[in-house]
Amino acid sequence: MKNPSRRDFLKLAGATGAGLLACGAGSALANEGTQINNEELGMLYDATKCVGCKACMASCKRVNSDYGSLSYEKAKFDSDGLWDAPSDLSGSTRTLIKLFKESEQRWSYVKYSCMHCQKPSCVSVCPVSAMTKEKVSGIVDYNKNTCIGCRYCQIACPYNIPKFQWEKALPQIVKCDLCKATNLREKGISACAEVCPVGAIKFGKRKDLLSEAHQRLKDAPDRYVPHVYGEHEGGGTNHLYLASMPFNKLGLPDIKPEAPAEFSEKIQHTIYKGFIAPVALYSTLCFIAVKNMKKHKGHDGHDQKQEDK
Repeated sequence: MKNPSRRDFLKLAGATGAGLLACGAGSALANEGTQINNEELGMLYDATKCVGCKACMASCKRVNSDYGSLSYEKAKFDSDGLWDAPSDLSGSTRTLIKLFKESEQRWSYVKYSCMHCQKPSCVSVCPVSAMTKEKVSGIVDYNKNTCIGCRYCQIACPYNIPKFQWEKALPQIVKCDLCKATNLREKGISACAEVCPVGAIKFGKRKDLLSEAHQRLKDAPDRYVPHVYGEHEGGGTNHLYLASMPFNKLGLPDIKPEAPAEFSEKIQHTIYKGFIAPVALYSTLCFIAVKNMKKHKGHDGHDQKQEDK
């Protein structure tokens, strides 16, 4: 029987891989399209109402400090540590208020916290399911006991929200979870929305928040940019925004309506469907090993003949 050549082997491997790829592609295509669930919980932040008091930041840290292992961050000028003054989201800060200023007449506050995406990229890339999305509430949650510290969620998030506690001996990922284990459980509302003195943060179901947002746009069209940020961006988010300035000037990225997680999942599902990647890898290694063994045996036989002579 004729031994298969390298060309025959590569043809067979290619045909097998193509067949598996087709199966994987079919499976991935079947999962296309993000299904929007407007019954999920979320927040509507109206930047035109915000006065920058930062009560939301203080309440978030006070309520979640023990559960989330959060600590206060003092300002450089505050040697006595009288104030919590974070300059950005961090391993100790879940919620942040910032001021963006174009001129004395044109400026706006903006709130940063987890967007609680309809199709979260952080959940999609997490290899151990430390990041999860609750089916009923829609909360994107984090389990520190499952996390292996790979920080893929940080890289995958298009809004740059998850932060890692680099300075701690037992670090974890920090992000808003709508006070799931604290204020939401005890009072049915997130801490930031509860304490906002001007109603800039509204908590509730996504459908009600969208209805409220569009009503505000209708009632005061000159006050707002005519768009609800988060309604369609990245497949939709449960953290929605209204503002008087363009959202990209407030540090919110321009994102297409397609969820980034859908593209990455197509690639992952295609590669790993039928163990395409492992099969291709081990087939290649096996071929190289067999080839080297034959080559080694050939050299041994040649050396033996030389000795016999």
